[in-house]
Amino acid sequence: MRKQNKMIYRSFIIISFIVINGLILLGISQTLSYLNTGADRSMMLHVGVKNKQAYIPKVNWKDTINPARPIEKQTMIDIQKDYINSWYVRNVGYITYDSLGIFDFYTESARENLMRGIEFNIENNIKVVSTTLKHNLALDFYSADGQLVVFEDQNVTSYTQFFKENELQFETTDTSDYKIAMLLEDGFWRVRHIVKQPLAKPDTIQQKKSPHVRGNKIIIDSSTYQIKGINYYPQKTPWNMFGDDFEIATIKKDLEIIKNAGLNTIRIFVPYEEFGKEYVKVEKLQKLQQVLDLAEETNLKVVLTLFDFYGNYAIDDWTFTHRHVEQIVHAIKDHNALLAWDIKNEPDLDFESRRKETVLAWLNEMIRQVRSLDNVHPITVGWSSIEFANLLRDDLDIISFHYYKDLENFSESFNTISSINKPLVLQEFGLSSNSGLWAPFGNSEKDQAFYHEKFQKIIQENELHYMSWTLYDFDNIPTSVVGRLPWRKNAQKHFGFIDSEGNKKDAFQFISY
Repeated sequence: MRKQNKMIYRSFIIISFIVINGLILLGISQTLSYLNTGADRSMMLHVGVKNKQAYIPKVNWKDTINPARPIEKQTMIDIQKDYINSWYVRNVGYITYDSLGIFDFYTESARENLMRGIEFNIENNIKVVSTTLKHNLALDFYSADGQLVVFEDQNVTSYTQFFKENELQFETTDTSDYKIAMLLEDGFWRVRHIVKQPLAKPDTIQQKKSPHVRGNKIIIDSSTYQIKGINYYPQKTPWNMFGDDFEIATIKKDLEIIKNAGLNTIRIFVPYEEFGKEYVKVEKLQKLQQVLDLAEETNLKVVLTLFDFYGNYAIDDWTFTHRHVEQIVHAIKDHNALLAWDIKNEPDLDFESRRKETVLAWLNEMIRQVRSLDNVHPITVGWSSIEFANLLRDDLDIISFHYYKDLENFSESFNTISSINKPLVLQEFGLSSNSGLWAPFGNSEKDQAFYHEKFQKIIQENELHYMSWTLYDFDNIPTSVVGRLPWRKNAQKHFGFIDSEGNKKDAFQFISY
């Protein structure tokens, strides 16, 4: 027995020795393997170009012909990626004063100016917040040894805000051309030189067609078009029109009701996140296309409100919103039912929480972006009140505002914008017929009818375009729309011209004039 135990102990010691030495050898081999290969490039980028891209400006290669040697497709991809990342880490460096990422994407000599700029900003308490929006690359030279590339970046559009002691001093939008030289070092394409060039001649802009704006008139097929419309959601799916319960037969029936009521326009909404943000979902676009097809069949025009439930506006999010709107506009811009683009619903409600200057800068950029993609259809913004309707008036084709205050004060408020020589659209108005436990002094359906009768007279007197809120009463209001307070939810349920049982309310006779 003792002899047997000795054999077991001896075997255990031998096996342990073999296992330990095996693990040591494995560790040595893994270390040598790591030392003989380049480090993971994603780990080397100190500021963290994440798995989910943090920056996706529009990039086009206009010319890739090279006299020295053909440039490989993968090489082009690598050059583009590292070049765009060089802009990103530079922008991050100027915001955070962090220069680590700059070492990965700029050669030693190219870093000097950037480092001096960051040091100057630190000393003077200056912060520069910037993003580029569009790049058009044209190859000039690719060396025979594959270590040097020279190219142009034409019509680079950028937006920049300058802060001193955390106060915005000024903002600017710039379009420039650049000549760039990049070197391949340690598996990185690093910027060696980047020099501004004289601006190239801009691309030809398409001519205006129908529909368009002439003075204070909307013109379609050489005739004046007067908007008589309504904001539309299906009764069962308010604020979720394109969700899983999308029913095209229901929408078809509703559009026929709207047309037969004497209206000619609907306003519908594209929710930013639901549609996929920067990667727009094909199935959502198909549903949107179906609604526009039905509108055309019913002889209704559509005002399409973009970026519903979007509220970021930050400069580092701009390229994502660019990719979103680019896909929407390309898919819809040639549809005969489209009347106008509405960039955002009630963005002025975000002035306090998101900073007025930031919201206006984003709106300005989105107006430019949509117009660059579609130079045909008019552009508007749905301001929550007349008070803000003068904002961006020179950049917009149509001035749209909402009004839910007392009718007695409308004329006085409207006089502040009545002289603007552009189409003026009362884009939302209405009165809730909510009364009961949560609204003991609320309005009845007769009150609602009187309100619309009176407002239609005001609309006619001022020759206003109008779009009322809304076709239906709703049983369920999403918390994300008005919050959790029951008196707010119940009020929002009863703005419709048709009640939750499908019966036309007294106000329906005044849905149009």
